[in-house]
Amino acid sequence: MPPKELNFITSNCNKLAEVQMILSGIVPLKSQNLDLPEIQGTIKEISLDKCKRAAALIQGPVLVEDTCLCFNAFKELPGPYIKWFLQTLGHEGLNNLLVAYEDKSAQAVCTFAYCEGPEHDPIIFEGRITGKIVPARGPADFGWDAVFEFDGETFAEMDKQKKNKLSHRAIALGKLKKWLAGSDLARSE
Repeated sequence: MPPKELNFITSNCNKLAEVQMILSGIVPLKSQNLDLPEIQGTIKEISLDKCKRAAALIQGPVLVEDTCLCFNAFKELPGPYIKWFLQTLGHEGLNNLLVAYEDKSAQAVCTFAYCEGPEHDPIIFEGRITGKIVPARGPADFGWDAVFEFDGETFAEMDKQKKNKLSHRAIALGKLKKWLAGSDLARSE
């Protein structure tokens, strides 16, 4: 049974808009901005820890999200640390990291963790999509979307409805929607 209201922990209005659009009609979202420390670790470890901390602070059901950009030439780095790489290097700097490598492929990874509340174990829902890193194209106002190309378009160039049907976030939220609807969705590992 879906919760009556779900606290989505984010301060990013672009993420909130995408999640609201994709989860429309499933469960009402309430945006909460919490300053949560992020541990260093794997994608799963970071998401589980963030979810447990949020549930303890909110004292109710929470949904947290972690987005990664994994360069295949770097064995999936920068991964969960992409935010800091992007803030420091910018879009051009991300491209420059791969100059010496023939392999420009990358995986966009979105991990949602849901927790019913304190004393409950979070559940992970992961979505991955493979594309490549290209010089920035399209609006540069939503993270690394301008440098991640899938099927000939960067995420920044893509129509929002198209992106919300095929992106890493859409895949992860599709799994969450099925789980919330009560289907037998196995946990992503």
